[in-house]
Amino acid sequence: MVLAYWAAGFCAVATSIQLASIGVAWVRCGRRTSPSAMPNPAPPVTLLRPVCGLEPFVRETLGSSFRLNYAQYEIIFCVARADDPAVPIVARLIDANPQMPARLLIGDQRIGANPKLNNLLKGWEAARHQWIVIADSNVLMARDSLQRLLGRWRDDTGIVCSMPLGSRPGNFWAELECAFLNTLQARFQYVSEALGFGFAQGKTMLFRRDLVERAGGIGALAAETAEDAATTKMVRALGRRVHLVDHPFDQPLGRRRAAEVWARQLRWARLRRASFPLLFLPEILVGGAMPSLALGLAATEYGVGVTGAVALFLLTWSGAEAALAWRAGWRLSPRLMAALVVRDLLLPVLWVAAWIGDGFVWHGNGMRAQRRIDPTQRPEFPDMTRRCYRIMLAALPTRKHSEPIR
Repeated sequence: MVLAYWAAGFCAVATSIQLASIGVAWVRCGRRTSPSAMPNPAPPVTLLRPVCGLEPFVRETLGSSFRLNYAQYEIIFCVARADDPAVPIVARLIDANPQMPARLLIGDQRIGANPKLNNLLKGWEAARHQWIVIADSNVLMARDSLQRLLGRWRDDTGIVCSMPLGSRPGNFWAELECAFLNTLQARFQYVSEALGFGFAQGKTMLFRRDLVERAGGIGALAAETAEDAATTKMVRALGRRVHLVDHPFDQPLGRRRAAEVWARQLRWARLRRASFPLLFLPEILVGGAMPSLALGLAATEYGVGVTGAVALFLLTWSGAEAALAWRAGWRLSPRLMAALVVRDLLLPVLWVAAWIGDGFVWHGNGMRAQRRIDPTQRPEFPDMTRRCYRIMLAALPTRKHSEPIR
């Protein structure tokens, strides 16, 4: 009976956290960037778009670079190899838009294990402007994308990001990717920002060059396998914050294979585990699978119908996410409801898989999720995690440290 009591308590706490996080995202998604928040006059911007291979809707996503409603910006496309199949597409887009200052730079300058960062280095060095936006090739940029990014810059900002929103899924597996990207990952990014320890997302990032140079230059982002993890730590080291756009940019998905979705989520999970291991630990509790199991156990002990209790729980859990998707204008369909349940069943498996390996493949490049550790630097944790770490150290009388973690 004691076990049933704790199981019911865990389910209640998990549900409260789920609803509270949805409430935070609900309020956050209702914001509108005020035109007065934009720098005046609007500064010129360099838009860097790393390109590697052919992706769904690539002509449309790259073509959106030329349709931004912004007075002064340049576009630099970066490709590692001249034989990349996307090169002819980029060349045709540039030829079709002679009114725009756009260039295609080809070549690879290796500064680390991250091929995207190696590809971008030449573009960063060639950029003419102080404000630089890096947007992946599969991001569909809205006409006011630059206004959305610049409008979120504050005095304490180190970077402004837009997480990707899955859209236009062509089959169930793409719908499953929407379930991961939108009401789960985008939601928790908004919650993290609201709690004061937001983290960068590498799909679309607005940098100010002088801040990056102060932190050691673009090469400093090679300190981690993932450039967004390195960016997060760089921003925190500068004493600044990560801010998010009010309305994120779409990533049209098309059709997906189950193996593709799994491989992408496993890659991201392993990178999170490698870069922020203490923050990754509680991810085992994310999603409805563990609370459902706990509720089923409690219902059995208390003599309540297990099927009815779990069904009502899942309806509440997934229904709240569906309400958030409706509120925010994100992808919502009957097929998505099934995808939410499948996603939650996969989350514990994904968490375990992230701990039992380091390897992954990104655009044909075999890589490992690891970070380069500088022994002269102390680990960078958000304030909440740092406090927990100190409490754990205090509970271990045999461990002594010459100085506190700062």
